[in-house]
Amino acid sequence: MKPRDIILRTIHQVAKDSNKELEPNLDDNSVLLQIGLDSLDFAIVIAKLEQVFDLDPFALMEEAVYPRTLGDLVRVYEQERMKAC
Repeated sequence: MKPRDIILRTIHQVAKDSNKELEPNLDDNSVLLQIGLDSLDFAIVIAKLEQVFDLDPFALMEEAVYPRTLGDLVRVYEQERMKAC
């Protein structure tokens, strides 16, 4: 499964578990702070992704990166997975 699909599935699961309604039609341009999750939900998403991918790309970065969009978040995981291989 592609990182994008895993990330989307995780976001949807966290929204469901938190009884939150996501913005319809999420795409790479969707602004993370506007999709319907709060900061705690995003912390849960990142923790779950760390378990799935067995890496925390934010801890591995030399310079902090704060993804603004869904596409930014996907790129962070794709780039760090490629470095780990």
